[in-house]
Amino acid sequence: MSASKGRPLRSRAASAIRGLVFDVDGTLVLSDRSLGNYEVLPGAQAVLTKLRERGFPFVLLTNGSAYPPAEQAAKLRRIGLPVDDEQMLTPSSVAADLFARRGFRRVLVLGGPGVGFALRAAGIETVQPGEPAAGRVDAVYVGWHPACSMPDIEAAANAIWSGAALYTASDVPFFATKGGRTLGYSYAIIGALRRLTRAPVTIVGKPSLHAMRYAARRLQLAVPGVGVVGDDPLVEVLMARRARATAIGVTTGVTSAAVWRAQRELRRPHHVLRQLGDILKLV
Repeated sequence: MSASKGRPLRSRAASAIRGLVFDVDGTLVLSDRSLGNYEVLPGAQAVLTKLRERGFPFVLLTNGSAYPPAEQAAKLRRIGLPVDDEQMLTPSSVAADLFARRGFRRVLVLGGPGVGFALRAAGIETVQPGEPAAGRVDAVYVGWHPACSMPDIEAAANAIWSGAALYTASDVPFFATKGGRTLGYSYAIIGALRRLTRAPVTIVGKPSLHAMRYAARRLQLAVPGVGVVGDDPLVEVLMARRARATAIGVTTGVTSAAVWRAQRELRRPHHVLRQLGDILKLV
């Protein structure tokens, strides 16, 4: 724990951690703005390798929805991170599980092919704006959609006015990349849809409890036994705190040690790592 100056961080017994959920962007890697080129952050490869050698369970949970989980895992393996397909979780993984349990059969997807992949794999029909069935859906699901157009917004609004529920992969305005803070497209799209329709939105990615509980189930652990490692007080730390998991902050993404110390309790991690390798001291 790093709290030599300023307001102290409230620690938590490391022995409570039985498995780990890692954020990706800003914690293990930095991508470019197009999400096509990755730079491994210091210590990431060594930490995941050591955890694998120990047999210590971990998963990666990104708020990125551009790629199917297996494709995202393959991209990370190519740059040296030891991540199996089943260890890679995306908001669409959570959405597919949630939609199936809620009995949804058809969903309007605002996003590229990767956004709806996990839904289709779960047997849920996905449609795009402009298709005949776009207005007859159980839900609208918004993900990574840099090419979003006004006709897309209109199609989604019409579906919501016809009774569809509104879901989003992420409602985070920015995430960390090599170029600095990068806009979260789904945040802007949801802003437009909510202003038009006034519909409530359900977030399936971080910091939602849906995401936290899904990750814990994949780890085969109760939520209090999970440690969540991330760089954003409003995303990973807030999720962990709300769920009564252990929140672990890093300083490689959007948050410095000084900013971590200044956070209110729900946004303040139980531990702040000076370097990613220090996570091995907690588990």
